[in-house]
Amino acid sequence: MQIQMSWKKKTRCLWLLDKLKRENALVIEEYECLTSVKALELVYYAGEHAAEVRKKVYGNEVYIEGLIEIGNSCLGDSCYCGIRRSNINRERYALTKEQILSCCNEGYKWGIRTFVLQSDDGTLPADDVCDIVSDIRRSFPDCAVTLSLGEYTHREYEQMYHAGADRYILRREAADKCHFAKMHPKERFFDNRMSCLRDLRDIGFQTGYCFTVGSPYQTSHTLAENLKFVEEFQPDICTVEPFFSHKDSPSVSFRPESLLQMIYTLSLIRLVRPSILLFVSAAFGCIAEDGRERGIKAGANVVAVNLSPISVHDKYGLHDSKTDRGEIKQELEQLRILTERIGYRTVFDGGEVKRLS
Repeated sequence: MQIQMSWKKKTRCLWLLDKLKRENALVIEEYECLTSVKALELVYYAGEHAAEVRKKVYGNEVYIEGLIEIGNSCLGDSCYCGIRRSNINRERYALTKEQILSCCNEGYKWGIRTFVLQSDDGTLPADDVCDIVSDIRRSFPDCAVTLSLGEYTHREYEQMYHAGADRYILRREAADKCHFAKMHPKERFFDNRMSCLRDLRDIGFQTGYCFTVGSPYQTSHTLAENLKFVEEFQPDICTVEPFFSHKDSPSVSFRPESLLQMIYTLSLIRLVRPSILLFVSAAFGCIAEDGRERGIKAGANVVAVNLSPISVHDKYGLHDSKTDRGEIKQELEQLRILTERIGYRTVFDGGEVKRLS
């Protein structure tokens, strides 16, 4: 990743990072100046700023949440995804309500108090989602429920919210319309995705935005567009995923970005939105063994433990680099050791968004 910078470019980038920390905003050309540079010194400088900001808001806490991959059917046909509609090699599944509640119960026993239900467009009708959410809230009233289930109508989102869901994370992969169109088939429209995000926020959800770094056709400008979107939309939650393609997808020849690019992006997001709940996904560990550890040091403060049944773990394959799922107790202990080693501690409460005082 590292390249040589001129003294002038280096000075300007360092000044922009100071400005971003101070003002939490830049114009698009300034964001692009930062995203176009691949220099180790800037990654470290941004990381130091980001760590300082997240400690000011969240102290040394890292929230642990429980991920349940409830199904792998999808109406979409994204160019990189292993559960894309046209992948005839993928064995499909959908967890029953009883299985989902069993996953929640297993996580609850180990202290987890936030459950993230994840699939993609078309896995479950809205009425079924509401039924499941209502049962989770009745069974675990002291827990938060996050949904990441793709696109629904405004009315259906309202029903999910009133059923008891607290948060909703919507994958959009790209904030640039042209880039989005290259990643997705014609039936998945950029404007509709944006409308869904606005609906979620207006209804009252803590709203999450997920985008990808290193995807096909991404440029320093399209990456800058993502940062500008975070600044303007002000999501409560953000997930940044390294790009991995699946062997049964048209994008199989594309390779993921370096870990340095990933953690640099995390740091920039933290500087843009100091109070954000910022995930470092298990995919960071697919790039480097210490990927999640370095992501936390770069500004992330949320980690998810997979609660899905081991029998379906390999079936939810968005890409080919998914890490093996271990026993929940073992994963939690590994996370505790990891966070303590770098001066942080794991916590299991609802992980509410905090604000700068």
